[in-house]
Amino acid sequence: MQRHALYNEDTLVIGLGRFGTAVATEMHRMGYRVHAIEARASLAERHHRRFQHVMAVDSTDPEELGRAKLEMFRVAVVAIGSSVEASLLTAGNLVDAGVPSIWAKAVSEEHARILERIGVHHVVFPEADSGRRVAHLVNDKLRDYIEFDDGYAIVKMTPPHELLDKTLAESQVRSRYGVTVVGMKAPGDDFHHAVPGTMVGRHHSIIVSGPVAAIERLASRP
Repeated sequence: MQRHALYNEDTLVIGLGRFGTAVATEMHRMGYRVHAIEARASLAERHHRRFQHVMAVDSTDPEELGRAKLEMFRVAVVAIGSSVEASLLTAGNLVDAGVPSIWAKAVSEEHARILERIGVHHVVFPEADSGRRVAHLVNDKLRDYIEFDDGYAIVKMTPPHELLDKTLAESQVRSRYGVTVVGMKAPGDDFHHAVPGTMVGRHHSIIVSGPVAAIERLASRP
């Protein structure tokens, strides 16, 4: 695999459940050299050919975890969700080892607070984030949805009727709804950057950015 300079480094993923495997697989696809740790030997064996190196060790034990040569890694992901205790002990071992960027999966607000207190740099809630995303997609008005921490989102959507057969300047979507159409796509074509003179057709998908409430107001239009 040809590696992009941005991703050409060794990374560590601990825990090869569904979330950890998904993270490790995508990082491998991007070009990272993925090293993985999984306490269950049978699961580690199942993945041993997929990544750079897979070890069956107990990450809650500092001595065993040290076998992974933690000084190699700038980034480590704690993907353990089945045991909060194992997650916290593993994260603490990574903090003690001085790993510069530690990401960890949390299964509750309390779990997240403790992870942050012991020094984890980034805490994620994959189930909650996925649930919020699905909630915005089930009505079929939005085709994709990404929300950021400050109530700002970027979505892919079908344009409402009032935008059709008009340029973005003519529809005044920005002044009327407080959102910006940043991209367009017709079937079979690549996305392209939208400008005020871009004409919106019923065959287009549009990429819209702005406050969540404003996007929802636009999406509610027929």
